[in-house]
Amino acid sequence: MALTINNTNTLTLLNILNQNSAAQSQTMRQLTTGKRINTGADDPAGLIALSSLKAEITAVDASINNNQRTDSILTVADGAVAEITSLLSEIERLVVASTSSANLTDSEVSSNQAQIDGALTAIDRIVNTTNFNGKRLLDGSQAIATTGVTTSFLDNVRVYSRGQGTTATTLTVNRVASAQVASASFAYLGGGTAATSGTTSVAITGSLGTATITIASGSNQAAVVTAINAAKAQTGVSAIQSATNVQLSSTTFGKDAFISVNLISGGVINSSYSTSVGDSNTVNDVGSTTKTSGVDVNVTINGQTAGTDGLDVVYNGNGISASFTLSKAFGEGSQATTSTSFSISATGGATFQLGTESRTRQTIGIDSLATYNLGGGNGSSKVSELGSGGAVDLRSDPSGALTSVREALKEIASVRGRLGGFQKFQVGSAIRSLQAAQTGLGAAASVIEDTDFAVATARLNQQQVLIQSTVALLGVAGQQSAQILSLL
Repeated sequence: MALTINNTNTLTLLNILNQNSAAQSQTMRQLTTGKRINTGADDPAGLIALSSLKAEITAVDASINNNQRTDSILTVADGAVAEITSLLSEIERLVVASTSSANLTDSEVSSNQAQIDGALTAIDRIVNTTNFNGKRLLDGSQAIATTGVTTSFLDNVRVYSRGQGTTATTLTVNRVASAQVASASFAYLGGGTAATSGTTSVAITGSLGTATITIASGSNQAAVVTAINAAKAQTGVSAIQSATNVQLSSTTFGKDAFISVNLISGGVINSSYSTSVGDSNTVNDVGSTTKTSGVDVNVTINGQTAGTDGLDVVYNGNGISASFTLSKAFGEGSQATTSTSFSISATGGATFQLGTESRTRQTIGIDSLATYNLGGGNGSSKVSELGSGGAVDLRSDPSGALTSVREALKEIASVRGRLGGFQKFQVGSAIRSLQAAQTGLGAAASVIEDTDFAVATARLNQQQVLIQSTVALLGVAGQQSAQILSLL
């Protein structure tokens, strides 16, 4: 190679040194920041993909926080509903203890009534004070509104969830078949002349329990009816007079209502004379009867068969979950009209977004659980009527009180179950699914963005060796210039 002033080897080595120094700077920056992509020039395509992933990660993080907050709200509501359930159970205990008036003095009944009044006040206090971040949860402010409800047909209307449409949804309720109470004939005691001959003892069983009833010899139809109705609070079975016999009926409608009569002793009815002397006509005597049950109402809503329990109706369809109670007249068919309609508003309720998109929103309704709005299912009274002076307080109607509080317990259990179901199956599953997505998206972003320290460290060592060798070779190239001077 010729010796010239322009040392091309030096220029070449300088270019290589600059390239290795730039690569070393980039590697050191990656090791310092822990990120493979620090500028757009590092990986333009990777930066675009990384930006999209980071946007998704941000949305997932926000959704997880939303759902965790929702879970906290529902936990607060569940705790309050659990305490209301406990108070209703205590009320039920007091009512049951008071149904047998022969065992209690008037002062004891008054004491039980005072405790019930206190429990009712406590329920209303819990309802009015349960809140989360200033928002009341159980006072009805989170309820989904309804319009057009005809109270002579429907009562106790509750909407548990609705769709996300912008217009109201109309539900048309059509009665296909009427509800029935359980019924049975007790004995022939008609015409005003029949009477029991000898003491009669029977066990009458209904949906509330069993009571043993003793009927004195010579009792006429009115006396038998009075004796049976005196135990109505214990049995759930009432008696009425008819032209020919004593007719037994359950106090509630539906297949869960039943009547069973077991003759223990006696049972002879004298149908010939108004005396206690027996006759030979045993057809008219009191006898044991097999269990007879009532019939649930058969209802369709917008053409779909609804679930029923006595007069209570439950509907789930098209994003709507609702329940209501048919009036006695409408449910048993004494009203000629067979259908009625009402609308569910497209607003109201508590709306939660479960995912990262608006289409994952769900709205639940929490109706007021105050005593004036609690209970009333299957034609029973509201729980507030159990208070002193109410229609079903312990002095007025202990049987009605027991039916009312048990219906309220069923309703509160349904409310708590629905809240728990939403918390577990909607919110809980959303959190777990979002956390899985968070992990997957984070891993994908890490592959694109994060520095592989093992690879980068090996590269840095390589670059250091190359730089050192290049510097050494620059010294060799400089010696070539010195050789020119030696020639001069």
